Amino acid sequence: MTSDELPVEAAAPEQPATTFSDLGLEGPVLKALDDVGYETPSAIQAATIPTLLAGRDVVGLAQTGTGKTAAFALPILARLDVSQKTPQALVLAPTRELALQVCEAFERYAAHLRGVHILPVYGGQGYGVQLSALRRGVHIVVGTPGRIMDHLDKGTLDLSELKYLVLDEADEMLKMGFAEDVETILADTPDDKQVALFSATMPAAIRRMSQQYLHDPEEITVKTKTQTAANITQRYLVVSYAQKVDALTRILEVENFEGMIVFVRTKNVTEELAEKLRARGYEAAAINGDIAQAQRERTVNQLKSGKLDILVATDVAARGLDVERISHVVNFDIPTDSEPYVHRIGRTGRAGRTGDAISFVTPRERGLLARIEKATKQPITQMHLPSVDEVNVTRLARFDDRISAALEQTERIDGFRDIIAHYVRHHDVPEADVAAALAVVAQGESPLLLEPEPERPARAERPPRRERDERPGLDGRGWGDRDRGDRPERRHRAGDASLATYRIAVGRRHRVEPRQIVGALANEGGLKREDFGAIQIRPEFSLVELPADLPRETLERLESTRISGRLIELRRDTGGPGRRTGGTERPRSGARSGAPDADGKPFRKPRHKH
Repeated sequence: MTSDELPVEAAAPEQPATTFSDLGLEGPVLKALDDVGYETPSAIQAATIPTLLAGRDVVGLAQTGTGKTAAFALPILARLDVSQKTPQALVLAPTRELALQVCEAFERYAAHLRGVHILPVYGGQGYGVQLSALRRGVHIVVGTPGRIMDHLDKGTLDLSELKYLVLDEADEMLKMGFAEDVETILADTPDDKQVALFSATMPAAIRRMSQQYLHDPEEITVKTKTQTAANITQRYLVVSYAQKVDALTRILEVENFEGMIVFVRTKNVTEELAEKLRARGYEAAAINGDIAQAQRERTVNQLKSGKLDILVATDVAARGLDVERISHVVNFDIPTDSEPYVHRIGRTGRAGRTGDAISFVTPRERGLLARIEKATKQPITQMHLPSVDEVNVTRLARFDDRISAALEQTERIDGFRDIIAHYVRHHDVPEADVAAALAVVAQGESPLLLEPEPERPARAERPPRRERDERPGLDGRGWGDRDRGDRPERRHRAGDASLATYRIAVGRRHRVEPRQIVGALANEGGLKREDFGAIQIRPEFSLVELPADLPRETLERLESTRISGRLIELRRDTGGPGRRTGGTERPRSGARSGAPDADGKPFRKPRHKH
């Protein structure tokens, strides 16, 4: 019995598992599910799919990672009319990353449906690609609210024949300031469309939206088991993406492991990483969805027998893998949801044994880590990259073990004693030097010990934090109230010449917050957290530090970005750093002509050089 199964009374009849065909799905959709390895529906899928197939609106309360994408994608694909060339389904997602994930899921599930066209629409991608696809005909559009609004304003997206609309992670969209855009899109689409709204929480704004725009929706709530086993030690290492391979190599050197699974996100990385590990002397192999079943079984058997030590795998390929010898799981790429995290680390600590789980977390992924800790209700302990001294101690210990093992081979040792004595007599060399020379021969070209790391220059003292200087993460929360040790690494620092100050036409009067600014600019401009510097919110406008070398196409996209329904009209600010005198916010000269400052005097319109 696995850890996920519950004991049943002997007299109780065994209930057959629900299948996707039991839910009303058939034909090409079922074939695609078989291809991706889905056998039984998750709780949210079992509850939602029949309801959506019946034509009812749905409000689904479920955490990320419960399988809700399939819950709405499968019913849409099952009822799609391929002959209709205008969009039939629209899925709104809060971020371009989620939009792309949803789009990829649709493509997997539509693998056996001929002529189905799915288009991701998000900021950061050129309009040309999206416009040409829309002109050719698209059945399903998956996009962020800001870019969808842009297409609606330009008249390039026709939603007049829309049949299905999905709001994915609706609470996140509202947190990021997309409430007005979402309501505008809902109001401008056909009244007889079917709507599915998915949210992790049910704040008042979501409740009001569902009551106003959904017709007699069925509310479905799913709670998932996200507990991890107590016998698994969970640790994480903060490391940049470029350092991951070297970090993994050091961990392999100092950790006492039997068998290990290294999880990555894509099948291409499985092959690349396995090859790099083999080049470093480890017995490693890759498994992914493209590998034939016979080869997969051979690889797993090699791991069980000890001929293989490291398996590099994707989530799908490792499904159902049960090897007691696995002592460690490494999340080379941390999963985006808590459920796959629980499934991954459950590959170790089997049959009552202890296990270790180590997750690599880039500075941008700290938020993912926090969500996993919250969902699993277990802290994950930070570890540090093994030092050169720790690696060298391990290497010396292993070298000692090799010498001790050789000394036990007494017959061979006796034969070599005569050879060494002969060499010492004829070359007048101490026996210790001969032993050292033999160690060099045995070691080969690669050095036994790592060189000490060069000392890093001390950092210059940081300038004092300016008043109203908020440095956000992608969630828009300031960092000023965190301990220095918890502050994520950033490429830009205060006063960094690589940053420039930009002005946007929304401010405190428009009830704008830093998280809304960060969310909108990150999504529409394809910006990362380290691209943001200080954010200063003034009564009529806001000042944001961004890279000084933003490409022209990024600037053009951001100029037409909306926050809370308003165009932000982003442009460079020419007034230099914000100044404050006696507590009064001083004007800066980059605002539009005629707009008054705090003292009632108009700003002059700046001249732009093209």
